[in-house]
Amino acid sequence: MSSNRGVVYLGQGKVEVRELDFPRMVDPRGRAIGHGVILRVVATNICGSDQHMVRGRTTAEVGLVLGHEITGEVIEVGRDVETLKMGDLVSVPFNVACGRCRSCREQHTGVCLNVNPSRAGGAYGYVDMGGWIGGQAEYVLVPYADFNLLKFPDRDRAMEKIRDLTCLSDILPTGYHGAVMAGVRPGATVYVAGAGPVGMAAAASARLLGAACTIVGDMNEARLAHARSVGFETVDLSRDASLGEQIAQILGQPEVDCAVDCVGFEAHGHGHQGHHEEAPATVLNSLMDVTRVAGAIGIPGLYVTDDPGAADAAARQGSLSIRFGLGWAKSHSFHTGQTPVLKYNRNLMQAILWNRLPIADIVNVTVVPLDDAPEGYRQFDGGAPRKFVLDPHGLVPV
Repeated sequence: MSSNRGVVYLGQGKVEVRELDFPRMVDPRGRAIGHGVILRVVATNICGSDQHMVRGRTTAEVGLVLGHEITGEVIEVGRDVETLKMGDLVSVPFNVACGRCRSCREQHTGVCLNVNPSRAGGAYGYVDMGGWIGGQAEYVLVPYADFNLLKFPDRDRAMEKIRDLTCLSDILPTGYHGAVMAGVRPGATVYVAGAGPVGMAAAASARLLGAACTIVGDMNEARLAHARSVGFETVDLSRDASLGEQIAQILGQPEVDCAVDCVGFEAHGHGHQGHHEEAPATVLNSLMDVTRVAGAIGIPGLYVTDDPGAADAAARQGSLSIRFGLGWAKSHSFHTGQTPVLKYNRNLMQAILWNRLPIADIVNVTVVPLDDAPEGYRQFDGGAPRKFVLDPHGLVPV
């Protein structure tokens, strides 16, 4: 077995499925490793974070193999791996983590200190995240496998739920992390900015955590219609009515207990005119405006240190015009950064397996062959209310 194919970034707006080298037990710095496994990829998803790179909004280099949302079957086991065997079906957290450093030991696996020589934190198929090859492919290497991989307890049962379980690698834990960090609890009122897959996962997580009312905001009517179809309240940010006014129409008051930013740095202004213009701080500022005093704001939406496509010089370096004084005056708590997937994925797996969390329906999972990845990227970039899942080997049940 020596062939492999995967999705490769070829420059702004362009991806292709190309021939790749078959994975080897070697890290990005060329060092042989015994702690890894090679997976046959069962499902691998297109993420909004991938779209940031494909749009040319990062410093990603041409030739990067994309994909950090991976579910697969173990087909080769490194000599040092002790808890996994051939044939195991596993979920891969998008964080590459060693399990040995201080960050990992404290469950901060999004900022592992040993997997990226340039900065804290590693990820598959992502710019500046350690050079780990992406998993939108037929086969992929996963290092530190004993620590990183979540093994599904029953293969047949897992395959029946694979459309849901594929969300465990990123968007479901990310949405859940945002909701937890925002302090969602039973009876809370929650506003989620963004009706894309992460936003819908955050809304689903708020519901799981007991929120009384979850409101999702977006400018895309198709996405808002889908959010309403699965039971959430919505606000249309392309309207001239302010966010607070629209929330008041639902709750009777213009503030919520908790807020979650699932948009990130490519946000656009609100209102009939403003939504055509990029305004990277608008979501954070609006969340401070509508979150009650002493409330919390979870920020799983991606913000970058370098954005070559930004409209102004400050934003190109990740500097945003945030109204921090308002947050200070209202005693808000903010929590940012990569989600530590391992902190949540086992419990979320159980919620899926025991029918507590129909996440595939909520994010509208749409399975397509690997060869259709470029079209999936095109539709997702156009705002399709779907979570595109690539099926490289035709293993996902119809």
